[in-house]
Parts: sequence; C-alpha cells; structure tokens
Amino acid sequence: MTLAQRIRQGEIILVNKPAGWTSYKVVDKIKKWFKIKKAGHGGTLDPFATGLLIVATGKKTKELSKITELDKEYEGVMELGAVTESYDPETEIIERRNLNGITEEKILETAKHFIGEIEQIPPMYSAVKYKGKPLYEFARKGINIERKPRKVKIYDFSILEVDLPEVRFRVRCSKGTYIRTLVYDFGEKLGCGAYLKSLVRTKIGEYKLEDALTVDELKKISLQGADGGSQKHK
Repeated sequence: MTLAQRIRQGEIILVNKPAGWTSYKVVDKIKKWFKIKKAGHGGTLDPFATGLLIVATGKKTKELSKITELDKEYEGVMELGAVTESYDPETEIIERRNLNGITEEKILETAKHFIGEIEQIPPMYSAVKYKGKPLYEFARKGINIERKPRKVKIYDFSILEVDLPEVRFRVRCSKGTYIRTLVYDFGEKLGCGAYLKSLVRTKIGEYKLEDALTVDELKKISLQGADGGSQKHK
C-alpha cells in the first residue's frame, strides 16, 4: 500500500511546518490534497515557528489525545534587550533596554532557575479562552485580562550559543509550555528583557523532525499517489 493510500485510510504523518503557516492550514491542505474528511493535529505550532507538527488522518485521529500529552523539544533564538507585546516576532518591539552587565556567565546561571516545575502566565496573544473568546481578540483591542498561572515542567533549558544580543537555546518541556513566555520570563529575570525571535520544534515524544515530510513533498505524494520521503510511519 502506498503512503497516499495509507493517509487516505488513516495514518500518523510527521510534517515539517513552514514559517507563516498556521497548524490549521497544514491540516486543511492535507485534507484537500488527499480528499479526506477526517484529520487533526497533535499540538499547535505558532505561525512564525517551524518544525515538527504531527497530523493524524482517518481512524488514526483517535491517537491524537495521547500525542498531545507527550513532552516537546524545541530549539530557538531569543533577542535580549528588546520586548514585544506578543513575546515573539509577530508584533512590534515596544521596549528596548541596554545589555550592560549581561555576560555569558550570567545567562547560563539564569537559565538554571527555569529548570523543574515552574509557573507560567499564558500570554495575552494566545488561544486561551476568556468568556468563550480567545485572549488574542482582547489583546488586539488593547484590553488586558488577568490570567491565572499554570504549572509546567522544564526538563532541560540549555544555552547553545551566546552572540549578543542573540542567544540560541534548546528546551525540553511538558505539554502546554509557552516557549515565548519562558523567553519573556527569562529576559525579566536577567533584567534586560527578551523576545522569542525564531523557534523550531525538533521532537514530540520519540517523534523526530528529521523523519518529517515537507508540505511540498506531501502535495507531490497526493498528486502521484505514490510512496516517498524518509518518514517512518506508524
């Protein structure tokens, strides 16, 4: 059976989501390309972010509830000395601060404070609901809603490279962790502010980005009806 046939019947697909695409758009395109009605994803990636998105089709969609519970791994770049309203590149920089006294040693030491169980306040620019509406609708109108902190687990927060004002890092965390909030809180702890400049999701549980197919590869597979790509399918 070809990959195209398996996708139409029910398959777990590892997708390398491109920048600028919503997770919903990836699912919607797969449904259209393969002419299927039932499909969903196992955990949203913000539009600016790239990397691993797990999509399930047909009978395999019942496995999504387990997939959403899996730990995640990300690599990203933060910019120190600047803050945006959404904590990411989707909104304008609203504040700049100097980097006086910010050293690699201080950055490495500060990262240690975020390992373990921590509390995060969901960002205003998020899909968290308030009175039936996502918070980002209020944020766009300049309305700030008080949010309750949530507990998440950070298993690893490694600083990979410091090239001020940019810092490259890797995070392994529990479900529900906002990496841009982690970066914002990290910047506040450092005292210079920070925002998440770029983000790649590299792993979900044991599923790896290196085994994923691009959206272009998936489109070609749907047109040819042939198998292809290096992905290991379940």
